Amino acid sequence: MDTLQQMGERAVTAKYALGALTSEEKSEALLHVADALIDRRDEILTANEKDLALGRENGMHPGMLDRLMLDEKRIRAMADGLRQIAGLPDPVGEVLERFVRPNGLSIEKRRVPLGVIGIIYESRPNVTADAFGLCFQAGNAVILKGGKDALQSNTAIEAVLRDGLQESGITPDAIQLIKATDRAVTTAFMRMNGYVDVLIPRGGAGLIRSVVENSTVPVIETGTGNCHIYVDEDANLTDAVNIIVNAKTQRIGVCNACESLLIHEKVRERFLPMLQKALQEHHVEMRADERIRGVIDGCVPVTEEDYGTEYLDYILSMKTVDSLAEAIAHINRYNTGHSDAIITENPAHADAFLQGVDAACVYVNASTRFTDGFEFGFGAEIGISTQKLHARGPMGLRELTSYKYTIRGNGQVRG
Repeated sequence: MDTLQQMGERAVTAKYALGALTSEEKSEALLHVADALIDRRDEILTANEKDLALGRENGMHPGMLDRLMLDEKRIRAMADGLRQIAGLPDPVGEVLERFVRPNGLSIEKRRVPLGVIGIIYESRPNVTADAFGLCFQAGNAVILKGGKDALQSNTAIEAVLRDGLQESGITPDAIQLIKATDRAVTTAFMRMNGYVDVLIPRGGAGLIRSVVENSTVPVIETGTGNCHIYVDEDANLTDAVNIIVNAKTQRIGVCNACESLLIHEKVRERFLPMLQKALQEHHVEMRADERIRGVIDGCVPVTEEDYGTEYLDYILSMKTVDSLAEAIAHINRYNTGHSDAIITENPAHADAFLQGVDAACVYVNASTRFTDGFEFGFGAEIGISTQKLHARGPMGLRELTSYKYTIRGNGQVRG
């Protein structure tokens, strides 16, 4: 098995080769790799079934099994993501600014690749393809460290991607997967200064915290998703039910699922019976405050801890509020800066919510499940950045670039 240093050396060599590729060469390679994922889907699914069987044997939570599971539809979605990336404008070389100084120096600010990107992620094998596609199109080499729960799946996908690159005449070291599963290797990966230019964690709160606290390589922090929906006093209640059910139940094991619900006092009694009927059809456990429990039966008393919890399960915390301002204050106290939504027909309330909520993505009358690179038209995403430096929200191609200044002169010297 290759050492981390050997992988780092190959990645550094690869990043310079990738930086010299044309947009056409990158796009053609991505299209070829996308076809290869479809052509070799059976071997990917066979490997994935091994991971799923082990997960079931070890009692893996249903939400995590959902993250881990691949089927033909998800493999086609991976391939479609690569094809969409191939059709996006290449950000590398884009001139962001151009100006001439009084001394005649012509200065341009141009987008350039970050270089070598390291990604540490958990049991979502589709990330292997998504991360490769975005990093590659933005001219970066990528070293991946997936969770041991998805090792067989990730290894099979990596093999397809590397073979596809080789067949396209491009270095397969554009993508490398760390296959060692012990924590010491993961910790060493976080400290590969000189080889890895930036590290991106993608997973649960524990993983993200570990990377932020232990890495000596610069980190772009992707956050957990304690996402809120607020049902305003001027909400369309039918729309509210549909949006909440989608945001809570369409997929439970994802960071953009709704975990917490706020309901204005003025619509509480009319709205709750409608919502309860819809949520019961999906077997959602409702953890609610006293005022909500006074309207509908079958709720569990909510706790302070519930308000700050990302469940990744069929559980929803619920609270009554008396004003829009109270809703915004509650969300800003307990959210993770990911995605929050208001359901309202009042334009002034919508604008106040958009202005007041501190999150990467803030919605009016739409499900939080749309916080996704593919849904935003980015082809895929590296993750959802919940920090405010360099990148925020779904991270697409432009977020995987930096910039440099190029300066042209005609003999100037500084006096």
